[in-house]
Amino acid sequence: MSTDLLIKVLSKCPLFAGLTSDEIALVLADLDYRQVRFANHDVYTLAGMPCKWADIILSGILICRMSSVSGKQVEVSRLRPGNLVAPAFIFAKDKAMPVSVETSGEVVVLRLKPETLQRLLGVHEVIRMNFIRVLSNIDVFLTKKMRVLSLLTIREKVAYMLLEQAGEQGTDTVLLHQSRQAIADSFGIQKFSLLRVLSDLEKEGIIQIKGKEIKILDRRRLSL
Repeated sequence: MSTDLLIKVLSKCPLFAGLTSDEIALVLADLDYRQVRFANHDVYTLAGMPCKWADIILSGILICRMSSVSGKQVEVSRLRPGNLVAPAFIFAKDKAMPVSVETSGEVVVLRLKPETLQRLLGVHEVIRMNFIRVLSNIDVFLTKKMRVLSLLTIREKVAYMLLEQAGEQGTDTVLLHQSRQAIADSFGIQKFSLLRVLSDLEKEGIIQIKGKEIKILDRRRLSL
């Protein structure tokens, strides 16, 4: 990836929020980094392995999954360009990754050593505050995720997902970017259970399904 394209991607990275392209270029000029490529369906890391690097995704998607003793997998999150990989574990005493991470398509990351990131945080106040903000947002995300996975019924999980997507996309006609199986995995439920709930909601006139598009017809009843 060229330097210009690299700067363009990093300008959308939360770690560099508030910095101009010229300021990011100056940071990169003093930074010891390299670009690392992974092929489609490569294993980035396995659960239990230590977090050794401070990586920022430049292109592609990383899928994070957590496995139970029985082998059942739950998709925890998808990391996209601009995201840091496991920032909460970079400086942790216990660096063991709680999830396995696999690529979806070719992935390129900007790789830093933890000590390099530490020096960067020590020198740049804006980047240091951005890193703290990233950690805080992760805490909020995980709290919500735990609530969805542990406390909500399957119907409530589906309703939560649809309303959240509607809010993010700014429309009541939600375009699902994941397959039904991937959505079921993210909730830790069977695909059949997801399809049954969607079918019930459509029969009740709460939603309308057209392939990957789901139109919310009655927000009030969906949120009950």
